[in-house]
Amino acid sequence: MTWRMRRAGPGDAPALSLVAFATFLETYATVLTGADIVAHCTTKNSIATFDAWLDDPATIVTIAEYEPGHAPIGYTVLTAPDFPIPIGPGDIELRRIYLMNEAQGTGLGAALMTQALEDAADAGRNRVLLGVWEGNMRARAFYDRHGYAVIGARQFTVGTTLHEDPVYARSV
Repeated sequence: MTWRMRRAGPGDAPALSLVAFATFLETYATVLTGADIVAHCTTKNSIATFDAWLDDPATIVTIAEYEPGHAPIGYTVLTAPDFPIPIGPGDIELRRIYLMNEAQGTGLGAALMTQALEDAADAGRNRVLLGVWEGNMRARAFYDRHGYAVIGARQFTVGTTLHEDPVYARSV
């Protein structure tokens, strides 16, 4: 698989929203109810959500696209942390790192992570935080391989279901 990554910009919100819906469904269709998935995606993965991030100068969004044709297949969002733990001035949250199933195992996930860490450092941040569903063992193993460690927990609601998610951190 051939792909490219680039900084997302004006006009990319529909493509990012599409990948957000698709990857969330791929990841959680067997563990969440359809109603919870739809409720979550229509609020958290909307075009308006991505437009707001793209308009925020403190948020960094990267999009991954399949070559040729530039179909969107993954993305990351680095933004202000939103966790119930002490947040330092050098912290940034990797709010999203998602990749379509067919692109997993190609090295693109690692490339997205590397780019996110470089972007965090370039933005003057020294620690990246992220939260993940406790049952997503594949993602958790990925974060472990990339030097993240659990530093706390948070409650996260998807639709009407409350989850207890670990919060990870790593230095940049």
